[in-house]
Amino acid sequence: MADSGYKILIAEDDVSLRHIASAFFAKNGFNVDQAGDGLEASSLVSENHYDAIILDIMMPFKDGREVCKFIRTRYDVPVIFLTALGSEKDIIEGYGVGADEHITKPFSTKLLLVKVNALINRYRGLLVKDGRICVDEIAIEPSKRQVSVDGTVIEISPKEYDLLLYFIENKNQILTRSRILDAVWGEDFEGYDRAVDTYVKKLRASLGSASHHIETIIKSGYIWKS
Repeated sequence: MADSGYKILIAEDDVSLRHIASAFFAKNGFNVDQAGDGLEASSLVSENHYDAIILDIMMPFKDGREVCKFIRTRYDVPVIFLTALGSEKDIIEGYGVGADEHITKPFSTKLLLVKVNALINRYRGLLVKDGRICVDEIAIEPSKRQVSVDGTVIEISPKEYDLLLYFIENKNQILTRSRILDAVWGEDFEGYDRAVDTYVKKLRASLGSASHHIETIIKSGYIWKS
């Protein structure tokens, strides 16, 4: 596997899990640093530039939320919480301290790779200085998971939000239903691919005047035109 040029930090106190995740990313062309606790993670963040950071929450000395707060006072980099804490309260608190994504253990390494690549692409190609992703008349604030159309905040469900981000991150590409399912719902989703159609319909309704960006490609899937 060729070097992707991306450098990431994986901070996780479970040695076995950390090594498995690190080996997987290294196999897929990433340069990987590892930290076994929050203090080590903060030290590495101070000394290096990373394209993405994966944090466990429950780490010794300094937990993942503290590390995330430290990162956000200094750097604009994708942060993913990889944790056993999966309650709604935990997820909301994670986004509140600046995390971009929250993945609950046990997890799929392939899905984690997709999420990391998507976040890196978003930050490199779409994120503006004030922390908002702006595409045409749409503005997204990841820290709040909030979407605006022509300056007006719209009501949008968590799954619609994830679907919208995936469309924008892959704009002008034809996306099959199965590809969308794997990326947005996860490889372990046991439902039907028509779930995509249902949520695309909901997303279009939520976007209102901006819904024209989502085009249906007969017998193929969907494309976001920008």
